[in-house]
Amino acid sequence: MDESIFDRRLDEQLCFRLYRASSGINKMYARALQTFNLTFPQYLVLLALWDDEGVPISSIGANTGMGIGTLNPILKRMEASGWIEKNPHPSDKRTILIFLSAKAKESKSLINRSILKELETCNFSGVDLPELMKQLSSLQQRLDEIND
Repeated sequence: MDESIFDRRLDEQLCFRLYRASSGINKMYARALQTFNLTFPQYLVLLALWDDEGVPISSIGANTGMGIGTLNPILKRMEASGWIEKNPHPSDKRTILIFLSAKAKESKSLINRSILKELETCNFSGVDLPELMKQLSSLQQRLDEIND
């Protein structure tokens, strides 16, 4: 690879394509989540908790890639709007564990259907989504290795 990769038009640059795709995905999810008054980062927290709840904030951060400074205000808003509950750890009172509320558990299917509806409007025909996910995961792993 050499500097000639930069001798391309804006719309042929990797960074621009990734930025535009990410922006489009964020907007699509925002439309799907609007009904639930959830933001995309809040949805990512819900996804992490649907996988494994009753975990410390640091665990959510590790799973979502969000730092504590980013997570704390998100979790505060989610608690205020009834999506999560915070409870002290039974053996370490300094650690707060995050749990899904009944609202979050009951809304999972409705949220999934709303997102599925948006995904269907995007018409991903011709896109090998499992292969794309595999490539994005590989890219993320490489970026994590050089950024850590």
